[in-house]
Amino acid sequence: MCNLSISNLYGSSFAERIGPDQALEIYENMPFYELLEIANRRRLELNPGGIATYLVDRNINYTNICTINCHFCSFYRPPGHPEVYTQDVDEISQRIKELEEIGGTRILMQGGVNPDLGIDYYLDLLSELRRRHPTVALDCFSPIEIEGISDVTGLTTIEVLIQLKEAGMTGLPGGGAEMLVDDVRSNVSRLKGSSDRWLKVMGEAQSLDLTTSATNVIGFGESLAQRIQHLDKIRALQDEAHNNGRAGFTSFIAWPVQLENNAFGRRNRGRNKSTMGAGSVDYLRHLAISRLYLDNVKHIQASWPTMGLDIAQMGLSAGADDIGSTMMEENVVSASGTSRTSVTEKELRNLIKEAGFIPMKRDSDYNFLRNGPTTDGV
Repeated sequence: MCNLSISNLYGSSFAERIGPDQALEIYENMPFYELLEIANRRRLELNPGGIATYLVDRNINYTNICTINCHFCSFYRPPGHPEVYTQDVDEISQRIKELEEIGGTRILMQGGVNPDLGIDYYLDLLSELRRRHPTVALDCFSPIEIEGISDVTGLTTIEVLIQLKEAGMTGLPGGGAEMLVDDVRSNVSRLKGSSDRWLKVMGEAQSLDLTTSATNVIGFGESLAQRIQHLDKIRALQDEAHNNGRAGFTSFIAWPVQLENNAFGRRNRGRNKSTMGAGSVDYLRHLAISRLYLDNVKHIQASWPTMGLDIAQMGLSAGADDIGSTMMEENVVSASGTSRTSVTEKELRNLIKEAGFIPMKRDSDYNFLRNGPTTDGV
């Protein structure tokens, strides 16, 4: 049994930081609903007022060409494949126009590591999008893509980031983290490189005051201790950012790996289901542990694209204070088995209300925006 309880963990108002061993004990032994209650109390302490936020944005996957060959990815295509594509500025701009028409404020643009794209493609794209859409935040290109641009151009990753920011990029998505435990990373995505490389690029982005978020994919067969190792690396980089007067990660988002339509899922068919993937209870436990462990990351987002709207709604009472975004489209996670790729602002607001919270529209930096009637009348 777990020796920790609500009273002795919450009684000090979380004044004492939870260490890895303590987190592992809680993860392994604390009863499910007791853990969720503690995480919810911590969430309300960090984000008072009973508010749950959401974002109206759009995911744009500008290219599917990639050379990294992640075993769990069903989206990418290798160079020369008949299904490859790379979008031009007019195609991407049209998607942003559609976002602006519904009051959206951010695009999250990611693709693959495309060796055919030089730095000029990215700089010209960003500068033209900034000219055409001056009020939309451009959170673009994961750390792995930044490394890819660096390899193609011969520039360092910090030099790439500086040029992209000058061209109009406002932030960096948290994609490519998956598990920041090298034994796990090398098993599922050998070419993606070490966890230190992901953390290095994120640290450089934060030094430039670019908006960043942290992510985590669970269910690769990793141990609970390895999941906590991932959280510990996120927390350590956040400490570094704060110590240097930087905002660091705005938020943390976790979700289970999708196994339906990719090499990783095929490779592990027949293995013990308790060690592969993650169900609703496992996901909510991890969400709660994340809220307790990441004491320096203010916002935690529930993942409706992978878990469904009902479980994401439960996540608002399990440590999450944000229900995510409308997305409008999504091609990476959906290629691996998720069936729904967008929701309306009305749906998100209703989910938040039904969970007992006050819905509040935000931007990518978690600033509150207009909170009156939406285009859906809610």
